[in-house]
Amino acid sequence: MRSALGVRALSGLLAVAAVCALAGCGEKGNPAGRSEREHDVEVLNVAIGQEQALADAYKRAAAFVHDPEIRAVMRTYAAQELEHIDGWTKAMRGLDGEVEAEAEELDYGGIETEEDYLRFAYEVTSTDLTHFLEDVTQLSTSAPQSFAASIAANEAQHLVVLRQALGADLLEAVPEAFDTGEVPPPESARVTPPGKG
Repeated sequence: MRSALGVRALSGLLAVAAVCALAGCGEKGNPAGRSEREHDVEVLNVAIGQEQALADAYKRAAAFVHDPEIRAVMRTYAAQELEHIDGWTKAMRGLDGEVEAEAEELDYGGIETEEDYLRFAYEVTSTDLTHFLEDVTQLSTSAPQSFAASIAANEAQHLVVLRQALGADLLEAVPEAFDTGEVPPPESARVTPPGKG
């Protein structure tokens, strides 16, 4: 893998800019007749379930990834998702809400190779980035809203490194100006086979 960790600072700045630009888009998704707090508690519970599933997905790298640097990155990602869960939980307490989240179920059935796993991790991360950007516009309370934007920026950073792990060069790994989680992974992987490199 190329110096994937070195590009994180640049990608972080680009991702934060994209999240900030998108945070002002759309209308609040709070249905009539419900308090803002109740709605935000519901959004946070969904977000916590997504984070639990993503943390589990990253932990499963150990079963499929042979490159030690990529495995270390995935362990770091799993730890970051657990930090996100802790942050969401504190935000829930600030709303006097109860954590009732259940991890989303993910299908690991089609994963056989390192490339399969990395593409799976890329897809799940992309989906969660999209969800967290939507949370920014759905939440009514400023602290959880800001937190959702920060997490979305972090997931966009994860995608940059996953692109490189899948064989993208430095330029190909740079995120779009407004990364909404819809950028596909590189078409052809150049993952180092086990025992080589």
